[in-house]
Amino acid sequence: MQKYKQKTRKGAVKRFKVTATGKVLRRAQNMRHLRRKKSKKAIRHSRKPIEVKGKWARRIKHMMGMR
Repeated sequence: MQKYKQKTRKGAVKRFKVTATGKVLRRAQNMRHLRRKKSKKAIRHSRKPIEVKGKWARRIKHMMGMR
């Protein structure tokens, strides 16, 4: 009898990255459009990925098939 496998949520895989040490990284928000108004400094700082912490990080890992 075959056991069930957990499916990966593809939307989470596309949006987040898990590093080798287990940190969950995401892109900065508010950078899709209307960038003309934002300061160059804000645009520059938003290129760097941001770490997701706490319960959300655990939930995202679970969505990506990591327990």
